[in-house]
Amino acid sequence: MAEITNERALDEMFEALEREPFLEGFKIEIVEGTVYMTPQRDVRWTITRKLLHTLEDRYGRDSKVMSDVRIDFPGYRNGLCPDIAKMCDDAEHNTRGRWRYEDIEFIGEVISRGTAANDYGPKKAVYAKAEIPVYLIADPYQGRVHVYTQPKDGAYHVETKADFGAEIDLTHTPLDLTLNTAPFPRD
Repeated sequence: MAEITNERALDEMFEALEREPFLEGFKIEIVEGTVYMTPQRDVRWTITRKLLHTLEDRYGRDSKVMSDVRIDFPGYRNGLCPDIAKMCDDAEHNTRGRWRYEDIEFIGEVISRGTAANDYGPKKAVYAKAEIPVYLIADPYQGRVHVYTQPKDGAYHVETKADFGAEIDLTHTPLDLTLNTAPFPRD
């Protein structure tokens, strides 16, 4: 796996951003060295919460499920904060006190208009390169879920699409569950 480069520069970028008073209500990520600030919206949080509850119902309240927590990924300055990430049971922090991308079993992202291109483009590529087994994009504008599995050689080899309202069979993945998208709101 490629080594994470410019870790100190990435830390400095986040530290500078965290000192700013205007960040309340914004999700901040650094994708390929570019800072993205996305205002948080009800629809995004509702879908994220539904995913969280599904994972907690399956794995328990003490499972290692994170939301909007910085995780450094391979490549040039990729400090990503997935909307939801499920870690394997034996996941531990790295020496810098952060979760390791190698321990992630699932990432779910909910599309925002301003950053949709990141979720479908560079972030999908980063997650595939990091071999995240299951990457889900919930798109409230399309009313559709995209699930990417079987990462290999920097790409996902299987894509499943379903309209909101469908059940998605993920029993063949490390998640081993069926996801009901009926409660996902559209925007």
